[in-house]
Amino acid sequence: MSDAAPPRPWNHNVHYHRLVLREVPPHARTALDVGTGDGLLAADLRRCVPHVVGLDLDAAVLARARAAAPQGAWVRGDALRAPFAPASFDVVTSIATLHHLPDPADALRALARLTAPGGVLVVVGCAASSGPVDAAWDTLGVVQHQVLSRTRTFWEHTAPTVWPPPHTFAQVRDAARDALPGVRWRRLPLWRFALVWRRPADARRVSSA
Repeated sequence: MSDAAPPRPWNHNVHYHRLVLREVPPHARTALDVGTGDGLLAADLRRCVPHVVGLDLDAAVLARARAAAPQGAWVRGDALRAPFAPASFDVVTSIATLHHLPDPADALRALARLTAPGGVLVVVGCAASSGPVDAAWDTLGVVQHQVLSRTRTFWEHTAPTVWPPPHTFAQVRDAARDALPGVRWRRLPLWRFALVWRRPADARRVSSA
């Protein structure tokens, strides 16, 4: 009998977990994964953050996440009206969730409100391509997918999907810059973008109503 570990699930979202984890500050003690789906990012965050909460609106997918990791903290709720006090989390993450929400700027403001002073908000998302620059990124994504899928075990998540995304990369970038002054934005292969925003450490904590 082989003692080899089972292959790690891989898809375009899982591929960018390392990008998210690199942004976690050393002092982080609490994290919230918004739109946690099957809970894979929440599981990865638990390796470096003591307390991680996975939030999702879909009851069925949240039940599957809870069954896979009963020791985790799983909460059913709406990303725009998350049941937490402002500035509750040192790390707020979200992968492939922003395009499910009607207004990216409003969604990003809601996530920023949950981020504690000195904390970080990291979003990896999907958007629609428009123009020649996006076309070049899409071509790169096709090549990267072909290479990576030959050496990894592709896994299809069970969370609900929205495709095509309702907003373009340019629209989401502009919304992020409006909602999160100082945000770092990156276009990525595999039809994704990443944004990182750090709340100033001296920012006044907002009391819950």
